[in-house]
Amino acid sequence: MTSMFVVNWKSKQILMVILFLQFIFYFTVTFSIPIARQVIGFLYFTFIPGFILVKLLKLDELDWIETLLFSVGLSIAFLMLGGLLINEFFFLFGVSQPLSLMPLIITFNTLILMGVVLVYLRSEDVKLLNSGSLKISLFALLFVCLPILSIVGAAWSNAYDNNLILLFMITAISLFFVIGVMSKKLLPPKFYPFAVIMIAIALLFHSSFISSHLVHFGSDLTAEYFAFKTTENGAFWNSTFPYLGGLRTNVGRINAMLSVTVLPTIYSSLLNMDSVWMFKIIYPLIFSLVPLGLYQLWQKRFGSKFAFISTFLFMAQETFYTEMMGLNRQIVAEFFFILLLLIIFNIKIKPVNKIIFFIVFSFGLVTSHYGLAQIVLFLISLTLIYLIVLKRPRKNITTNMVVLFFVVMFLWYIYTTDSAVFDSILEFGDYVFRQLGDFFNPTARGETVLRGLGLEAPPSIWHMISRVFAYLTQAFIVIGFVGLVTKRTKIHLETEYLVFTSLVAALLAALILVPGLAETMNMTRFYHILLFFLAPLCVLGAETIVNVISKRNIEVKASVLLLLVLVPYFLFQTYFVYEVTGSDSYSIPLSKQRMDALRLHGYLGYTDAYSVFGARWLSNNVAVGHLQIYSDSYSRGHELRGYGLVFVGYVEALSNVTEVKPAGIVYLSSLNIIKETVASGRYVWNPRELDFLSDLNIVYANGGCEVYKNTP
Repeated sequence: MTSMFVVNWKSKQILMVILFLQFIFYFTVTFSIPIARQVIGFLYFTFIPGFILVKLLKLDELDWIETLLFSVGLSIAFLMLGGLLINEFFFLFGVSQPLSLMPLIITFNTLILMGVVLVYLRSEDVKLLNSGSLKISLFALLFVCLPILSIVGAAWSNAYDNNLILLFMITAISLFFVIGVMSKKLLPPKFYPFAVIMIAIALLFHSSFISSHLVHFGSDLTAEYFAFKTTENGAFWNSTFPYLGGLRTNVGRINAMLSVTVLPTIYSSLLNMDSVWMFKIIYPLIFSLVPLGLYQLWQKRFGSKFAFISTFLFMAQETFYTEMMGLNRQIVAEFFFILLLLIIFNIKIKPVNKIIFFIVFSFGLVTSHYGLAQIVLFLISLTLIYLIVLKRPRKNITTNMVVLFFVVMFLWYIYTTDSAVFDSILEFGDYVFRQLGDFFNPTARGETVLRGLGLEAPPSIWHMISRVFAYLTQAFIVIGFVGLVTKRTKIHLETEYLVFTSLVAALLAALILVPGLAETMNMTRFYHILLFFLAPLCVLGAETIVNVISKRNIEVKASVLLLLVLVPYFLFQTYFVYEVTGSDSYSIPLSKQRMDALRLHGYLGYTDAYSVFGARWLSNNVAVGHLQIYSDSYSRGHELRGYGLVFVGYVEALSNVTEVKPAGIVYLSSLNIIKETVASGRYVWNPRELDFLSDLNIVYANGGCEVYKNTP
């Protein structure tokens, strides 16, 4: 079955469509139509502003993937920058809540309307997509089932502790991937992007939908949520950050990120969407575009099939769908990072348009995540220095780009939130410097690095097998890098891209060698980011090995070798094998029903309604900030911060020797009451060991959460 895309629209048609969409959105807002307002509003504000900008810049040379990615990226940057300007200047007009619905909707829709009028005044045809025929693949349509299985399976697992649907989904992803790689007839290369985005959404949603409450997966989700709710409740972003104390730097640097303050507040106001589900749906959807962007970046250099395989490796690594689900600011930053890479290495875009895109996406990245911004500055600045020193032509990286990125980055980090971000950068540098004295101590590198180097004993035979497949992917990467720099592969990259790749390899070596460096952002997160350049090297490594053994059918044999490694790697990374064999598992979607309570509710941040309602009751009935609050270390950073919106500096960690101050409040979560576990740092107690509780009065209890007060 073959169909043709509609390629050209008259500018008048574009104007009418935008006017119609605005009318529909106003209609859904006026009559508070649920679901329709959220769906239409999200699609409208996440695509249309950027699409109009793309057409105003006359970027007709872009294909449909680049048009989609740049439209979404420009739209998100439009919301962030527009929201910032509204936040800072609308006070001049007497608007006390600038990030509320009416100022946002009137301003954004007016700007969108002005943009589409400019497109109309050009009186030219507007190219929507590159022309060409599309033969619909029935097998490709099966990939649509993956997100559906993911959502249904996660809800089923959460409600009934039954993971069969999710196990089937993971099996289906593996099978579809094998068929897609081995059969161009069933999955033509033109459908690889569609397959990538469906797999990405399925993996992300199987984690985010596992609970109706916040799950931080050991990351910073509740800190981000606290910063967002502080902004949303006042409909205003306070760039100076009102909280003081020893934790000011840690919390303040998150408050400085527009990606988790202004952006979600704008979505919340425009869409009238439950804030928890906004983080569970909208941010994963944005993140699903990162693998699509990587595929676009790689397929022009490594070919469609090898780009598809490389993208699968990126998604298969567990950080993608676990730890990253608690790092929404990094999600947005990574999206801007891949857009920057697409801009930098796109030779078709005119220099003027390239610098415009670079400015916008740099601003988006810098105001989204400080750690990734430092990595990008490291890559582009050292690449420029290399090109200047060796007098190589600078086709993609210019001095203006590096200076611009540096200025935007440090101005933002110094002049927002009392320079909390800049202070944290100095603290990280000082921490690494102090760790250099332990250079010859392997444990100074952290557990993850030791595990990656094989210096930590595996807890079971299955974990050992898992590491074997992980080591194979790493070995392929090393072989691929050596083959690339020695020019023993068929792939020949442009100079800047090769320098980027070499710098990433050098950074990986530094993370292993320099004590404390990997701990500044967790080695798992570093490795996830470095896969932006390392993943294709795994494919090149397999091809290099096959080329040494046999000179015939190299691509087919390399594909088979990669499948033999990556499919088991994926099954281990998702904890599928651990769940089937009953081994120790960290997967909440697959294994929460048999997981240790301290790991599930403490380290990974899975919570229940008892703790949520208790935290909200405390927030509504206790003079937070005026009375001393006590809880275990996990509740302090999760339920009380995320749902009670209690600043962590107001809460003291419980122990068996805690002396509760007069009028002090003690909060015990379901982990403490039902699971009878109270944790603080490395120490764990049974609540019965907290003798001082007998001298306090219970002021709230719901069967799984209790709040005590020390009545003077």
